[in-house]
Amino acid sequence: MDLKTPVLELIRKASSDLPPDVEQSLKLAQAGEEKNTPAWNVFSTILENVQMARKQSTPICQDTGSLVFYIDYPEGGLEREYKKAVSAAVVEATNLQYLRPNAVDPVTAKNSGNNLGVNAPYFHFNQWDKKDIRIRLMLKGGGSENVSTQYKLPHSSLGAGRDLIGVRKLVIDAVRNAQGLGCAPGVIGVGIGGTRDISYTLAKEQLFRKIGQRSESGELAQLEIKLYEDLNKLGIGPMGFGGKTTALEVFIGSQHRHPATFYVSISYMCWAFRRKTLHIINGEVSYDD
Repeated sequence: MDLKTPVLELIRKASSDLPPDVEQSLKLAQAGEEKNTPAWNVFSTILENVQMARKQSTPICQDTGSLVFYIDYPEGGLEREYKKAVSAAVVEATNLQYLRPNAVDPVTAKNSGNNLGVNAPYFHFNQWDKKDIRIRLMLKGGGSENVSTQYKLPHSSLGAGRDLIGVRKLVIDAVRNAQGLGCAPGVIGVGIGGTRDISYTLAKEQLFRKIGQRSESGELAQLEIKLYEDLNKLGIGPMGFGGKTTALEVFIGSQHRHPATFYVSISYMCWAFRRKTLHIINGEVSYDD
């Protein structure tokens, strides 16, 4: 099956169409603000932009981000073939201006012009026991990536120990430090445990959950709810203009760690929460958020 065409449509949808759960959260956030305040006006501009992007099939944000693909494929599939098809779709999407060229060589400072390069786009492959293909795409903006961060526990200056209370203190600190620079209100993905690199990976993967989708762990679900309340008391508000909504959601995942380490990674996603999933089941193509 030719994958290029459905992946191209996946990219178009991700770039121009905000997921319904995110859009609804933004509407609720605006409803919670006093009319014609700076916060209310920012939400009004955001929501108008979302509608225009969807109608005109243009990017929601001029920064179309770094492309991160998570590909689940059946036995017999070849990773290089998936990469080839996806890369071809990325080039065409860039030519069609669904994407801005965002792949820059850090040594030469040269932009590749087509979003291809070393580890660009970024791929996570998983072979599963299903016959279906699932391709999840996240467009991760530079501003939100810049305010993402990692800590290790214990953290003496924050008075944070190696427990969930310590994790809570770190997440609050990260969002407070971000202020409006991550294009608040954000969605906060948290990865607890693992090695440094895998901790970041876990944090980012949490962002594929839908607003309101709680952790299967009772303790983590409670912490998600508590942190959501904590973060929205910070008063940072949309784009840092002040307001009642600083975070749209908090998602937390955990994994086993080495006895000597305790990493906590925070992946901050901006309000332009661009994620989309492509399913190919028995040759039939479908998309969801």
